Amino acid sequence: MDKKCESGNLENKSCLEELKKDYLIIQKKYSLPSFEEFNEDFQIEKLAEIETDFLIREIRKFIAEKFSTYLRFIEAILNPVNSAIFIFAIIKTLENKDKEKLSEIYKKLAKKEVEILELDIQFSEEKEVEFIKNSYKIWKEIKNELLEIVEVINNNWDKEVEIVKKGKGYFG
Repeated sequence: MDKKCESGNLENKSCLEELKKDYLIIQKKYSLPSFEEFNEDFQIEKLAEIETDFLIREIRKFIAEKFSTYLRFIEAILNPVNSAIFIFAIIKTLENKDKEKLSEIYKKLAKKEVEILELDIQFSEEKEVEFIKNSYKIWKEIKNELLEIVEVINNNWDKEVEIVKKGKGYFG
């Protein structure tokens, strides 16, 4: 990316345009989804603030960050030891089939977490691209499953959840 697009520059629009141009090059080279598709799911427009010679690695990091966030959230639901109280409230809204679905998603995300370790240790543009393509495909699969579970939580929240009632805590 051009030097004028360093972090803190007020010409953010031009930095975003520069990023889109750079992305178009690797999109064509590796048959990646459009910038708009990636940006919608992984907010890669934030890369406009980062100067790098390895755009593909930075894109992978955004995917990894999102996957890690969901992995930790699902882990808290499946194994709520030392979790925030609201996690216990969420658990009360879920049925066993929902927890099983979360368990399957967790396995997929955990596998990606191990792949991330390898990519962090040794850079390989080809492996980065493979990870990005595969991760995008997996995200498209699990995104709808996660939305279904969030819908279950939302639908059951008011009838199942009583975090604080009459001055009592969750366990009181």
